[in-house]
Amino acid sequence: MPPNLTGYYRFVSQDNMENYLRALDINVALRKLVCLLKPDKEIIHTGDHMIIRTLTSLRNYIMDFDLGVEFEEDLGPVDGRKCQTTVYWDGDQLVCEQRGEKRNRGWRHWLEGDQLHLRMTAEDEVCVQVFQKVK
Repeated sequence: MPPNLTGYYRFVSQDNMENYLRALDINVALRKLVCLLKPDKEIIHTGDHMIIRTLTSLRNYIMDFDLGVEFEEDLGPVDGRKCQTTVYWDGDQLVCEQRGEKRNRGWRHWLEGDQLHLRMTAEDEVCVQVFQKVK
């Protein structure tokens, strides 16, 4: 049985965000700004339905999806692209595959104790973020 990720998580750290954003062709000014952000994550996990909110002072991004069902994801707020996205469980990791203009694009969420880990990939770049569960 996969874990229930429901909770509110505060940003702790990140590694390699600049190179990850460069792989997504984000302009240098926006890259610098995004690297300064400390996003919170709110996850609502009910059966096969999930809502993941990434909350920042700049803008928020909300994913609302059913596990295992492909959908068109509008990444306009992130990088102006759309892609075909599928989110599913791989053991105790929540995996997102985003098919579109960029190869190897997607992410994984998993828990280690009360910390939520996020590994994002695009092309050959990997960015890792860590969040602390606060409620």
